[in-house]
Amino acid sequence: MTQRPFVHYPDKRLKTVCTPVDAITDETRGIWADMVETMDAMPGYGLAAPQIGILQRLAVVDCSQERGKAVLMANPEILHASAQPREHEEASPNLPGMSAVISRPRAVTVRFLNAQGEMEDRDFVNLWATSVQHQIDHLNGKMYFDNLKPVKRQMFLKKAKKAGAMK
Repeated sequence: MTQRPFVHYPDKRLKTVCTPVDAITDETRGIWADMVETMDAMPGYGLAAPQIGILQRLAVVDCSQERGKAVLMANPEILHASAQPREHEEASPNLPGMSAVISRPRAVTVRFLNAQGEMEDRDFVNLWATSVQHQIDHLNGKMYFDNLKPVKRQMFLKKAKKAGAMK
């Protein structure tokens, strides 16, 4: 396992839709292991492969108190999202020192290829749901602030540039 460096916004890899994973291989498991180590070192609640420069549809999420309960996902897709929203202050190591309050569905059902190479449907609620949606956004070439209304997003990016968060 290796802690990997983050790519910094506005790196084009963060704006790229990632390639689906055909099968779970030893290489995939190695990337997941590195992702978990990198996520835990932040510390953070999730990590998507493009955040460390890998353009594959891989994500890890661990919102547990004690850690060590990471959900490893390949090709995650949201099957159902609750109508009830939940607001949470989100951030990303790809744009250090910046954060924004984002409203997302409070609960989601996600289908993904798990570590055993099997399709799995799982329900996520509250922080887990927020983190999963945040990671899926990354896999689709979106950053959390892309969910802001245009004027707020423009102000956010201006502030980030002024703060030196963009490299």
